[in-house]
Amino acid sequence: MDKRIFLIGLIITLVLAGAAGYFFITGQEKITTVKIFFGNIKEDPEVLDCEKVYSVEREVFKNKEMVQSLEELLKGPTLEEQEKGYLTNINSGVNINSLIVEDNIVKVNFDEQLGFQVGGSCRVLAIRSQITETLVQFSEINDVIISINGRIEDILQP
Repeated sequence: MDKRIFLIGLIITLVLAGAAGYFFITGQEKITTVKIFFGNIKEDPEVLDCEKVYSVEREVFKNKEMVQSLEELLKGPTLEEQEKGYLTNINSGVNINSLIVEDNIVKVNFDEQLGFQVGGSCRVLAIRSQITETLVQFSEINDVIISINGRIEDILQP
């Protein structure tokens, strides 16, 4: 009797582990390439257009491409990309509070670090452009609404 219970328990455990493994592999293994947008001091040394951004490519999981694209943006350029002139105007340590897509509009809510000691109209335009361009590359997105801790109106002001 004890052997039967043990064997039944073992079979159930193996079936559940196999199902979980299948879900993990099929849900996570599909990789896609996305564009992440940064400023570039070599391409635009005089910063004539504050909103001008340039793309680099990163790989993310297809089923999480939008949020992972933003996470890659928040990491900033790699050392190799920095050597090529890429830079970010986004503060380090910024976190995403939420990302919601409704009616082809993505609403992304960041923590207060996004707006910490951000001044100057050029930098504000650059930050908005980096976030917006990174998100509108997805065909289902037509517009981006950026907020900080739920506030929209008084954020990222020069």
